[in-house]
Amino acid sequence: MSNITMMELSRELDEQFDRLVNECRVSGEINQELYTEYDVKRGLRDANGKGVLTGLTEISDVLSYKSVNGKKMPADGELYFQGYNVHDLIQGFEDRRYGFEETTYLLLFGSLPTPKQLRSFVRIVKSLQELSGQFLRDVVMKATSQNQMNALQRCILTLYCYDANPDEVTVPNVLRQSLQLIAKMPQIAVHSYCAWRHFHADDTLVIRLPNKDMSIAENILQMLRPDGEFTELEAKVLDVALVLHAEHGGGNNSTFTNHVVTSSGTDTYSATAASIASLKGPRHGGANLKVQQMFADIKKCCPDYEDEKTLTKYLEGMLDKKVFDKSGLIYGMGHAVYTLSDPREVILKSYAKRLSEEKGLQKEYELYERVERLAGEAIARKRHLFKPICANVDFYSGFVYSMLGIPEELYTPIFAISRISGWSAHRLEEVVNNGKIIRPAYKYVGYHRPYCALDERHE
Repeated sequence: MSNITMMELSRELDEQFDRLVNECRVSGEINQELYTEYDVKRGLRDANGKGVLTGLTEISDVLSYKSVNGKKMPADGELYFQGYNVHDLIQGFEDRRYGFEETTYLLLFGSLPTPKQLRSFVRIVKSLQELSGQFLRDVVMKATSQNQMNALQRCILTLYCYDANPDEVTVPNVLRQSLQLIAKMPQIAVHSYCAWRHFHADDTLVIRLPNKDMSIAENILQMLRPDGEFTELEAKVLDVALVLHAEHGGGNNSTFTNHVVTSSGTDTYSATAASIASLKGPRHGGANLKVQQMFADIKKCCPDYEDEKTLTKYLEGMLDKKVFDKSGLIYGMGHAVYTLSDPREVILKSYAKRLSEEKGLQKEYELYERVERLAGEAIARKRHLFKPICANVDFYSGFVYSMLGIPEELYTPIFAISRISGWSAHRLEEVVNNGKIIRPAYKYVGYHRPYCALDERHE
C-alpha cells in the first residue's frame, strides 16, 4: 500500500460515506435563533462585536476608541507592549539591529532591557539557535509538507522527544523551553521549506546555518537566500514586521488557544503546536496570503493601476460575491477591534513605501494605497456602515514579504516566528498565576430520548 492509498477511502464505500456525511450535517445543525434566545456570545463576542472578558493580562493593550464627554468615539488605533506604545518602540529601534530581540525581552520580562541585559539575553538566544544534524535529517528533512505550518507544527511537537525534561511546568523550565523555541523556529521554518522545495520541486538543497553575528531578521534572510546576501533596509523592514506581529493581546485566537491549553497543565511543545494550528487558519494568520492572491487577481482584471473607475467596479464586484473567490470580502480591510486605523498597518505601510522605492516598485505600492482608499469607500457605501473601516496589518505584510523575496509558503510561518514571543509571554503569565483550567459552558439544546435496542431500530 502506498502513502497515498493508505489515506483514501475505497470507492465501493463512497455511497455509504456520502450517507454518513448527510447524517452528520443534519445531526450537527443547530437552530440559529437559539443563539439569540439564550444570549450566547458566538465567537466570545457580544452583539456589538466587543470581546467577552475572559482573563487579565499585563502583556499588551489594544485601544481603538477614546472617550469624549463620556461618549465612546472611534479613534486611531494604539497598541502597547507592557505599557509601551509600539510606535515609540519602533522609533527607538530605528538605528539598532535587535528590535525584535528587544521586543521579545520586553514581552517576557515586563521591562525594556539595559544594554547589558540585552547583550546577555541575545547571547542566550543565539546559543540555543542550533539544531542537531540528527534532528535536521530525521525530522525536518523527512515527511515534508507542502503547508509549512504543518511542517513547523510537526517539528515543534517532535522537539518534545529531544528535551530531557519536557513535561515539567515550572517557570524556569517553561522559560528555558520558550527561549529554545524562539531561537530555533526561524531555522526550522526556513529549512523545512527548503527541504520541501528540494523533494517536490527539484530545487537544489542549500542549507545555510544561522550566523551568530546576525539578528533573527538577518538570519531569516541569509538562510533563505542561496547567496546569503541582503540589504540593510531589507533586514530592517523584516525586523519591524516581526516586532509588529509579536503580540496582539490575549484575546486573539492563537494566543487565547495558548491560554486555554496551558491552563490544562500540558507541556510547552503541545501548547505551542496548538497555537500554530490556530494561526494556520485563513481567518487568522493566513489572511496576508489571501490579500496577495486578491491583488494578483486585481492586477489581471485591472491592468491600468490608475483607472479608479475600473478598480472601484472590481471592488464592488468582490463585495457582491461576483469576482475573485466570491466570498463577499475584501481581504486586508476591516478589523475586529480597530476602527479609524490599525497602528501596525500604519507603521508597516511606511516601511513598505521605503522598500518599494529601493526595489523600483513605486507603481505597485501606489496600487495598494489606491485600493486601500477605494475599498474603504466601497465597503462603507455598499454595506451602509457608519463605523469606519480601516486596512489591517495583513493588507501590506504580504506585499512586504514579496518584496523581500520570501515565498508565499513562508508568510504564515514568519508570523509564527514572530508571535512565538507573545505566545511564550502569555504561557508564562498563565503558569506564574497558576489559574484554573479554562472551561467555558455550552448550553445543551437537544432533547433526551429513551434507549432503543439495536434489533428494534429501523431506517
